[in-house]
Amino acid sequence: MVAAKLLSDCSNPITAIKPSSLLNSLFNHRHPAPNGAAFCHSRNFQQHPRSLSTIRASGLNRRDFIADTAAASVALSLAPIIGLDSSLSIAKADALSEWERVLLPIDPGVVLLDIAFVPDDPSHGFLLGTRQTLLETKDGGNTWISRSISSAEDEDFNYRFNAISFKGKEGWIVGKPAILLHTSDSGDSWERIPLSAELPGDMVYIKATGEKSAEMVTDEGAIYITANRGYNWRAAVQETVSATLNRTVSSGISGASYYTGTFNTVNRSPEGNYVAVSSRGNFYLTWEPGQPYWQPHNRAVARRIQNMGWRADGGLWLLVRGGGLYLSKGTGITEEFEEIPVQSRGFGILDVGYRSQEEAWAAGGSGVLLKTTNSGKSWSRDKAADNIAANLYSVKFINDKQGFVLGNDGVLLKYLG
Repeated sequence: MVAAKLLSDCSNPITAIKPSSLLNSLFNHRHPAPNGAAFCHSRNFQQHPRSLSTIRASGLNRRDFIADTAAASVALSLAPIIGLDSSLSIAKADALSEWERVLLPIDPGVVLLDIAFVPDDPSHGFLLGTRQTLLETKDGGNTWISRSISSAEDEDFNYRFNAISFKGKEGWIVGKPAILLHTSDSGDSWERIPLSAELPGDMVYIKATGEKSAEMVTDEGAIYITANRGYNWRAAVQETVSATLNRTVSSGISGASYYTGTFNTVNRSPEGNYVAVSSRGNFYLTWEPGQPYWQPHNRAVARRIQNMGWRADGGLWLLVRGGGLYLSKGTGITEEFEEIPVQSRGFGILDVGYRSQEEAWAAGGSGVLLKTTNSGKSWSRDKAADNIAANLYSVKFINDKQGFVLGNDGVLLKYLG
């Protein structure tokens, strides 16, 4: 039986279940887009060189400053005697970090949620997040400017932009409350695509798959596909996750009976397979193209799941609360995992991103950055973000030369290569 939930306004919970026919006809009509005000402009931030007056204000007087300078001079003069090449040592220390922070023109407290670049122009990209944040770069991510979208004007909503994706010059953005944006000119202009009020759940993921084509996923497990620029959508699954789990109470999935929650995370493989973690982290679900329903799986570890995703070789990685990292045995969908020791300093690991089949990076709480160069068999810590008071929760590699790490309070790290 096909089922879909009614989408109410953001002040009321979603409670009703509708017949299956809705899932296949939710988007088969268009409505005029509302008019309204443009996005708010955020203020710019600047860094100023530290002057002598600043040094004095910080409590370092002239005598201390001269003493420290003299001590440094003595150390440098002794370097040849003790066999220390100071220039090489400084260069070696700098080489330890492969990331640098990029300052953004956004207000404190903004949570960055996704980043994407135009495939035909790797220097042109977009960064989005909470509080209607949409930033654009045309120099590969070194500098960013705020963008406004007229089609999101005159509304009482403060949109949270959840995901962005490009294929060729076509791009898509989804957000909450329900909003869908499309561009056919590499983001120079964005058009708002009307959505049905019966959409089950909030849109949390979108993937541009071809000309005028995309896949969209909601946090209740609905997957929709369009091939005509969003004018019509068809359902790729026959029911929401809640309906699947309530129908299969006897499936033996721990904690899944009468499940009424949502996805915590969802990730798609290049082949179009999905893996999603339940909001409570007590089991996970997978879906492959052609399957009518999501397939629930028991977690193979004692601790609750934090996040899951796909390795570059087609296998799965799994993160648990408390800092544990697991890799699946073999490739494809499986329930067999093995734990990999990591130096997380006791902080949770929140995401993994692959630069190549051998090299990957993991990010987590309190600026934790970990690197592997042997497909995950061992990991070493990069201290690039040790002094950044932020949780790092998303690792995105655009290609083998472009990578970014997203963190709370507007933290953005750029891969130096």
